[in-house]
Amino acid sequence: MTFEPDELGQSRAVLAETLKMLRKKIGNFESGKVQALSRTANIEWQDVWSQRRTGLEKKQNELAEFERSSTEFRYFLPSMVTGLLATPEYVRASLAHVPGDQSKAIARKLERQSVLYDTPKSFTFILTEQAVRWPFLPAPAMAVQVDRLVSLSLLPNIQIGVIPLEGHLPISPLNTFTVYDARVATVETHTGAMVFRDHRDISAYLKEFSAYEEHASFGEVARERLSGWAHRFRS
Repeated sequence: MTFEPDELGQSRAVLAETLKMLRKKIGNFESGKVQALSRTANIEWQDVWSQRRTGLEKKQNELAEFERSSTEFRYFLPSMVTGLLATPEYVRASLAHVPGDQSKAIARKLERQSVLYDTPKSFTFILTEQAVRWPFLPAPAMAVQVDRLVSLSLLPNIQIGVIPLEGHLPISPLNTFTVYDARVATVETHTGAMVFRDHRDISAYLKEFSAYEEHASFGEVARERLSGWAHRFRS
């Protein structure tokens, strides 16, 4: 089979265009694969069973490192009081379901609370009414826990906001989450925690936090609500 010169030129042009398109498709595929690998590298899953095997104090040390290296903290707490705000009795109760001796983890958790008094750091905690009032302890101990929230809210570098179960709230909380500066977000589930370092995930949680912040009460209004809830535990 033979080709005329002009036909041969056309065939070469078609082949060149085909190779160009093929290289582009391969490049797009490789780029997508790299992006997927990069995203996977920026997400970490920590299951509770592994944490228990290695010791819960190791998790406390990891959180302490986040706290040491960060200056701005945002906590959204829809169901429980976080360890930094908890009384010793509340901390012990939060680990009571974990088998074995957890005294080291409890001690480390309480030690971490000293970061709240590092005034160059700023903390914003948003708690739902359910998180504050869930009867995790006997009523007298819950009153002491709520009193602690009131006291901590008076520190100059701490804002504690509460979202009451009243009015209209057009957003639905799913998980407890924390954002450290704008570089790491941790999200807690019943069976573990996700650690996100991708800017898209962090931006999403910052946006969600801002939405809750708009519906929360702070300052004297929050303290009045908290004091009222503490009074109910005492009555």
